[in-house]
Amino acid sequence: MRRRLLSCVFLLLAGPALAQDVVSTPGALASIRAPARAERQMVAAAHPLAAEAGLAMLRRGGSAIDAAIAAQAVLTLVEPQSSGIGGGAVMLHWNREAQRLDAWDGRETAPAAATPALFLRPDGTPLPFYEAVVSGRSIGVPGVLSMLEAAHKAEGRLPWADLFADAIRLADDGFSVSPRLAGLIASEAGRLRQDATAAAYFLAPDGSPRPAGHRLRNPALAATLRLVAEQGARALQQGPLAAAIVAGVARHGGVGNGMTEADLAGYRAKRRAAVCAPYRVWRVCGFPPPSSGGVAIAQILGVLEHFSLARLAPDSPDAAHLLVEAGRLAFADRNLYLADADVTPVPVAGLIEDSYLNLRAQLLDRDRANPAPRPGNPRWRQAGLAPQPEQPEHGTSHLSIIDAAGNAISMTTTVEDAFGSRLMVGGFMLNNQLTDFSFRPDIDGRPVANRVEGGKRPRSSMAPSLVFDSDGKLVAAVGSPGGARIIGFVAQTLAGLLDWGLDPQAAVSLSRVGTLGGAAELEAETLAGELQARGHKAEVKPMPSGLQVIRVTPQGLLGGADPRREGVAIGD
Repeated sequence: MRRRLLSCVFLLLAGPALAQDVVSTPGALASIRAPARAERQMVAAAHPLAAEAGLAMLRRGGSAIDAAIAAQAVLTLVEPQSSGIGGGAVMLHWNREAQRLDAWDGRETAPAAATPALFLRPDGTPLPFYEAVVSGRSIGVPGVLSMLEAAHKAEGRLPWADLFADAIRLADDGFSVSPRLAGLIASEAGRLRQDATAAAYFLAPDGSPRPAGHRLRNPALAATLRLVAEQGARALQQGPLAAAIVAGVARHGGVGNGMTEADLAGYRAKRRAAVCAPYRVWRVCGFPPPSSGGVAIAQILGVLEHFSLARLAPDSPDAAHLLVEAGRLAFADRNLYLADADVTPVPVAGLIEDSYLNLRAQLLDRDRANPAPRPGNPRWRQAGLAPQPEQPEHGTSHLSIIDAAGNAISMTTTVEDAFGSRLMVGGFMLNNQLTDFSFRPDIDGRPVANRVEGGKRPRSSMAPSLVFDSDGKLVAAVGSPGGARIIGFVAQTLAGLLDWGLDPQAAVSLSRVGTLGGAAELEAETLAGELQARGHKAEVKPMPSGLQVIRVTPQGLLGGADPRREGVAIGD
């Protein structure tokens, strides 16, 4: 109730900046290109060919789910460094007619034989990160196809087999390697050489990386997708492809993780309840555990609600300070409590309830940084846990889709690191998702919530989000790749849309500000000095978010694709 009352007070103070119609971009952001516009339907995806495949399904009368499946199939081909059918995904789906919101969980699982010592040396110390990644230890049971198949059975309109035609054609005919893909192939060439199949695909016969503009054909993927079109997710769960995956995991890097064909056959996607919380006059919904994204963003927004962001310039030191401080509080809780709630109790309700967030907001000083906040004590917490130490988390891609019926998808999809485990089977890359687990299962005798356990899903930071107004009408679909930085990318973009009234293209183009719980991370060097004066450790670095946003307005749809990558928003 207190947050509701604060929202009303805020509206009176902020005035027209919070109008439901998108307002013009202010100040220094006025040079950002205009958002994409559409009357009925739109796809925002990380690669133009994927967006085109998705839109083609919508034009045939397909649903948002149909479009997502077609786009994901193409992303497997053209963005193998980020996502694919060898990985996992989490997806929010809004059925407008039924007024139903579903959270579809296609996160990978650890094999049944996996133990908490998976990433430990014989002496009990953690393996170096990339020694673990480029090996069979890191590969989780893929889940994205099972998730999409289950969602298609519930929400699809077009025949399953038809959704793969564009990806099969492109795999047979070839596509032009983009500058971004070429750069990543070059930077990862050494690791890609550790798998002969990946090396033969991504590198020329002389060992040099495939350059931008090279026409890359993938007949092995075309054959795989034909099987998927015919058999569904079963094509990867049983039969020759499943046997090839298990054999590849066992040999990759000379060490496996005990994955069996029974692990693949036994995988099941799950339909969960979304994590939804009020933010001013809106309701923001995100993904529940095993992702930490939905909870962390609800916490960040719940803290920011105590401050009038609309009175601050989006690129101001004051706004950056608030975003970083709210982010640090959320990361402190994330590192202690968030994990797969099917295995480890997670106090989701306690972490996002008003009374708890009111207490957390009181820790935020507008003039001074708190560089190392402690986790809080929410209701229903599990006692005796140890916080997970920071470790790398990378990768991912994102799709935002709204169809002509008003159904919407926000889907984040991943193989984790660039090219996942660097193991290629059937023309696609296998994930390294198990390195999202804590390498250290316990610290000083206390268990880490996100430790490896057989059948468990590793914690994620993926944060697909849908925003609704006070009448329950869809306002926006938002999401981003970026590993653990996804949380800050999405939270800042939501502030851009909802507090500063930016159109989607301006919101995704904001100079990025965030934290992983420690330093303030900035794209703009101009902010560093003032944040340092407030006690922040400030790090200026590239922050290649890949945000994809669709905003619903009375005049139609507006789309934004992050200029840092090669994505597009298109529709009609």
